[in-house]
Amino acid sequence: MSNWKPQEHLPKEIKDLIERPTPNYTLALFDILHKLKLQRRTGWINNGIENPESISDHMYRMSIMSWILNSDGIDSSRCMKISLAHDMAEAIVGDITPFDVKIDKVEKHHRELATIEYLSEMLIKPYNEVAAADILKAWHEYEDQTSIEAKYVKDLDKFEMLVQCFEYERMYKGKKDLSQFYGCIDEITTDEVSKWTQDLMNERKEYFKSVSD
Repeated sequence: MSNWKPQEHLPKEIKDLIERPTPNYTLALFDILHKLKLQRRTGWINNGIENPESISDHMYRMSIMSWILNSDGIDSSRCMKISLAHDMAEAIVGDITPFDVKIDKVEKHHRELATIEYLSEMLIKPYNEVAAADILKAWHEYEDQTSIEAKYVKDLDKFEMLVQCFEYERMYKGKKDLSQFYGCIDEITTDEVSKWTQDLMNERKEYFKSVSD
């Protein structure tokens, strides 16, 4: 495991906000989060998708999906918070996929943990200690799968990717092979998201039937 430190990977303009005599931590945080708008999702780039979605695009739709969950015993507001926190560290770390041969799962976790701790403790806590603790807790909930809400969000993470995948398949009129992304379907276990997934797959089946006729 490396000695990777998030503060060493900040752009100069953000470091300047933090290192001035009166640091502007909130603006530094907001500028860092801006990177989520610019960082395109690696899986789509690697498959030749033109102008693919950003990390923030992915997180936003997951948050709306979380909001409309209708399963008994689920705190949808908690799901929304977990959705917003789960990829926050990628603003600095970047979108590392399981296919990245240079960075393994352990190193990925190390970098993302160091980053979410840095964002929470160094940038958010000086302004809002409660929010800092809650964001860090939400990130750990997702990583460690310690709540039913985190399990739903884990499924939504996969489901949102599948929705996006089908959208790209239609954009390329069925001529782009993205079938590899559907290998995660069996990993979706919650009833409501499983139902959404089945509906999606039925739509996909009908679409490919129509373009092959």
